[in-house]
Amino acid sequence: MTDTSETNRPSSAETGETAGAPQSPAPQSPARTHDQPLSQRVNNRSRQPANRAFREFIGSGWGPRPSGLPPLDDAAGWAAGRRAALGARFPGERLVIPAGTLVTRNNDCDYRFRPHSAFAHMAGTGTDFEPDAVLVLEPLTVPGQQLAEGEPTHESVLYFRPRASRTSQEFYADPRYGELWVGVRPSIEEVEAATGIRCAHIDVLGDALAKDAGAGGVQLRVISEADAAVTALVNQVRRSVGLAEGQAAQQTDDALAEAASELRLVKDAWEIDQMQKAVDATKAGFDDLIRSIPRATGHWRGERVLEGAFGAKAREEGNGLGYDTIAAAGDHANTLHWITNDGPVRPGELVLVDAGVEVDSLYTADVTRTIPVDGRFTAPQRRVYEAVLEAADAAFVRANEPGCRFRDLHAAAMEVIARRLEEWGLLPEGVTAADSLGPEGQYHRRWMVHGTSHHLGLDVHDCAQARREMAMDAELAPGMIFTIEPGLYFRADDLRVPAELRGMGVRIEDDVVMREDGRAEYLTAAIPRRPDDVEAWVSGLIES
Repeated sequence: MTDTSETNRPSSAETGETAGAPQSPAPQSPARTHDQPLSQRVNNRSRQPANRAFREFIGSGWGPRPSGLPPLDDAAGWAAGRRAALGARFPGERLVIPAGTLVTRNNDCDYRFRPHSAFAHMAGTGTDFEPDAVLVLEPLTVPGQQLAEGEPTHESVLYFRPRASRTSQEFYADPRYGELWVGVRPSIEEVEAATGIRCAHIDVLGDALAKDAGAGGVQLRVISEADAAVTALVNQVRRSVGLAEGQAAQQTDDALAEAASELRLVKDAWEIDQMQKAVDATKAGFDDLIRSIPRATGHWRGERVLEGAFGAKAREEGNGLGYDTIAAAGDHANTLHWITNDGPVRPGELVLVDAGVEVDSLYTADVTRTIPVDGRFTAPQRRVYEAVLEAADAAFVRANEPGCRFRDLHAAAMEVIARRLEEWGLLPEGVTAADSLGPEGQYHRRWMVHGTSHHLGLDVHDCAQARREMAMDAELAPGMIFTIEPGLYFRADDLRVPAELRGMGVRIEDDVVMREDGRAEYLTAAIPRRPDDVEAWVSGLIES
């Protein structure tokens, strides 16, 4: 990795210096280290030239930039519709949706940037589009104004830091924004052409937020969790113009986050297409993971061999992982969020793989398959697997029934799980499956403690800020995408289960979309899930 400590200092825009203007030499280091603030010590190895001759030299001799503007992104029209829907909920108010900022991993190393999901949804941008960007929906009306049907309520403005001139210090000296460090960044004109959104420099954001704001004027709402600095700026404006602060302001902002989350409950046609692409890339990742099983069984950290094979395909085919991969062999499958992935992969065991590719649009799949390491299920393994599959199928059948509510998917799966556990003699003596399913029972949940379904999209657990009545208690509607993922988990130290089942965990997870005709459909139909098909899939890839 390139050592960014050489030039880790503010850009000209951050310091107020004019781009391209001569800069005074860097201050000399203090004679004693303890006199230097800790915040400045990261630059102690800096050898960045600061003289005028060097700056003129490095800023000259470059060829022309490519001519022309990029075409309008495929997502632009869909994103405009989403912004209109959000704006219609808050006429006369200024809505502030930050992309977020870079997050420090350690010292001066940042995590790869990923925009906040509300920003990506509303702006229609993907991958690592512009840390610190802010989308603002500017009101075109005043509160209470009556609008004709279809009349727009807001104009969208995208604030970001466009690329600097090659004669500026930022061009070569700023590791956060400089072109020599992070690559060619877009101009305002290029982003406007690609997104269809009017753009402006981030430096004027403060004035834009304050314009006409006040108790008798424009109200402000912000997605407060996305960027602490932008939220602080909004709160500063609120204080200066007499708008509500503190808890009242938080409630105002929470309503915006809730609305943005609920808008994602129903996906448009473009989003559904992106989800299918994410699932297809995930299938390719599972194929490569299975091909790596022979090497995994010979490696002391075989789980990481599997994880690495999937992760490589995720980067090749998409933006990367939608979440940390679970590659849990043997008893590790009974730790629901096992992401350490440092164990061996042994012949005769099962390996539970929960993984999803996030494509460049930032939509992610979420798929779980439980794979026999040898390519064949043992009799006890198949018995548990078939029970979980039956539960998954029951939930899918329920999804196709008119009037099905989201919570009904879990209930359908649990009816099967409780019945099978009763048949196997695992419920307490005298307790039937019906008893266990009652509110005073729930004994079957010892072996499946998680829910059966969640919404899926830009976030693996999408729409998390939605109200319960809009999500868990709502009827399934066309455009909803969700998982069905029952499981059974028998820990190695669980003395309530037969020895032949201990140390075995099984989960099957599929991604489902509700079509316009009210029919549920598997997006994951191409990924084998029935035991005979799984055996053929695994054996075929291992032996090929």
